[in-house]
Amino acid sequence: MKRRQFVATGALALAGCGKAPRPIQGGFTGIAFERGHRLRPAASAAPGTMQEPGSAGSLRSPPTITRRVHTVIAGGGVAGLAAARALRQNGIDDFVVLELEDSAGGNSRGGSVNGIACPLGAHYLPVPGDTAHEVQDLLEEFGLRQRLAGRWQYDERHLCHSPQERLFFNGEWQDGLLPIQGVGAQTLAQYQRFAALVRAARAASPFAMPAFRAPASTAHLALDALPFQAWLDREGLSDAHLRWYLDYSCRDDYGAGLSTVSAWAGIHYFASRHGFHAPGDDADDRDGVLTWPEGNAWLTRSLAAPLVEGAGGRLRTGRVVQTIEAGRHGVTVDALDVATLTVERWQATQCIVALPVFVAARVVVNPPDFLRQAAARIKYAPWLVANLHIHRALHDRPGAAPSWDNVIHGSPGLGYVDASHQRLQSVPGATVLTYYAALGDMPDGRRQLLQQPWNHWRDAILAELSVPHPDLREKLTRIDITRYGHAMAVPVPGRLAWGRLWNKNGTIPASKGHSLLQQYDRMTPTDGRLRFAHSDWSGYSVFEEAFTRGHAAGFGAR
Repeated sequence: MKRRQFVATGALALAGCGKAPRPIQGGFTGIAFERGHRLRPAASAAPGTMQEPGSAGSLRSPPTITRRVHTVIAGGGVAGLAAARALRQNGIDDFVVLELEDSAGGNSRGGSVNGIACPLGAHYLPVPGDTAHEVQDLLEEFGLRQRLAGRWQYDERHLCHSPQERLFFNGEWQDGLLPIQGVGAQTLAQYQRFAALVRAARAASPFAMPAFRAPASTAHLALDALPFQAWLDREGLSDAHLRWYLDYSCRDDYGAGLSTVSAWAGIHYFASRHGFHAPGDDADDRDGVLTWPEGNAWLTRSLAAPLVEGAGGRLRTGRVVQTIEAGRHGVTVDALDVATLTVERWQATQCIVALPVFVAARVVVNPPDFLRQAAARIKYAPWLVANLHIHRALHDRPGAAPSWDNVIHGSPGLGYVDASHQRLQSVPGATVLTYYAALGDMPDGRRQLLQQPWNHWRDAILAELSVPHPDLREKLTRIDITRYGHAMAVPVPGRLAWGRLWNKNGTIPASKGHSLLQQYDRMTPTDGRLRFAHSDWSGYSVFEEAFTRGHAAGFGAR
């Protein structure tokens, strides 16, 4: 520890001497696990267990009311909200969205702690490229993107303000998340080599976001066949600093690290967006980031707003979809209203199933083979999101200034974002720090997430964040923790190969002369009157994938 760090730490310790630490309030919030667990049979009482696909028929209860509608959208996450928007654009207004939680948005919901808005899940959206033109159109509709003097520009109020990222490394904060300070020539050489390999992969076979716009090539399938860690071994990329950064990147986007995700996913993380920039590279093509104090809840609330207007509204929250049964002449959906504990029946012409695949396989009566196969093969990563309220600004270690995204090298978590960063406060004060941890590689992670008490996670988070912030304990007032047992699908090896089972042997790009509707039809798994839409069908969970799949299912609905 350098002298100035020691002096600063000592001064803080003396300042707090003799004062009893204030009690930390908080608890679990954001997810009503007991609602989803109603779908489990009574014999399966242990948290984290799963019901066999297709066994939902035993859960039927007599409905107390029957309603008729043209289209039922089961699930109000990003995909379900996108499907609703596409239906409206397609002239179909007679639909309903059934959502499990008390608000729509799925993993992109937001909340507040002591009056300060903060995310409950996803907290940013990279500026979308041209392959994600559906997302570009959405941002244009919301006024975030407009053409000025012949060029597309984004509203700077919604772009992440500088400084964006910093890393606590070797006892100091440094700009950016790639370890740079004090690393040797061998590390820098491996950074350059990995950057060259990413460029070569992009040149050999295009990568796209959403992924279906770059159909799987032979090169993609070769990368998909082995773990990212094995590919790094093969390429001689053994540097510990490079591997830490790549592991962090995979955990951040996919919920699991190098040994779990495929090499295709590891390359896709960089090749589909901004590339990998080694020190000294020209980084002019680096993507901007859109973010809000409440994270991507800004987007999902804007999507949901038209659905709650009018009597009754099209969005029905607090609904546990119990069964979805397609027949020759229509679809019957039974859903439990958790407020009244009664079952309501919806009879529709069609149903867009915007549910996670493992849930869809439980509730669809006589599920098609591709749904059963997907449910058996998809691995899910549990996530923990903790919102920490501090009543005044933290003392900062030497180095880079406080940033929006703050990561601690070598820690089990993914660091934290500052909910007040976009407010550009002239004098730092009370704020909420949103901490993330992906548990996809933790043995028995889902069970641990659900069974460990709040104070277990409180103590673990405090121990981790107190390394760069020794004064955190004395300034912390509250920690609210949101737990996602099945937060996201992990792109494990083989995803591209078996994903073609339900993506109809891959999609045909627009250059082949097929219409956009034909492309949407080919990317949307269907079974008669059921159309499936969720990021799970892409094999990993990001906004662009969920939104485009939801849009495709809704736009192609008849």
